[in-house]
Amino acid sequence: MNFSESLDFGVAGESHIARWLRNRGWAVLPAYEKILDDHKGPRVYLPQGRLIAPDLLAFKADGALWVEAKHKTAFTWHRLTQQWVTGIDLRHYEDYCRIEDETPWPVWLLFLHEGGQAKDSPPDSPEGLFGGRLAYLRRHEHHRHSNWGSSGMVYWALGSLKRIAGRADVRASVAALR
Repeated sequence: MNFSESLDFGVAGESHIARWLRNRGWAVLPAYEKILDDHKGPRVYLPQGRLIAPDLLAFKADGALWVEAKHKTAFTWHRLTQQWVTGIDLRHYEDYCRIEDETPWPVWLLFLHEGGQAKDSPPDSPEGLFGGRLAYLRRHEHHRHSNWGSSGMVYWALGSLKRIAGRADVRASVAALR
């Protein structure tokens, strides 16, 4: 996938997750780029600096939460431990941890996996919406790797993530809100 296709794929997944949340009673405030085409993404400006913001702020009358929405073709097979894993850019993760520490709202990582096959992985990886609260995921990292992403990556094993919904359930939520 080229950059434009990757961006479109990611935005589609973020939209699916936002509509899934709305279908469950959450109001959703998406955080978009503040300057078109700078590709730096949204920021949270704290008194002591700025951080990369999660994709969405979801809220109800009784509370709010940040949501970082990831759309992936497939989990990756980690050969060393014989487990399915998924991950995010390490620098973004570190900013999300600071946001959770410095704002009153928890951060959730949500991964919408299509269930396809990642490069060099077995076929038929798990599909659906998976995730967890960052406070939990911080204590259950599978591994970190410096070779991927602009600053390295952090990964979680499938067993550390909650399966929140099937891919078909997420798609049905999208259709229900149109």
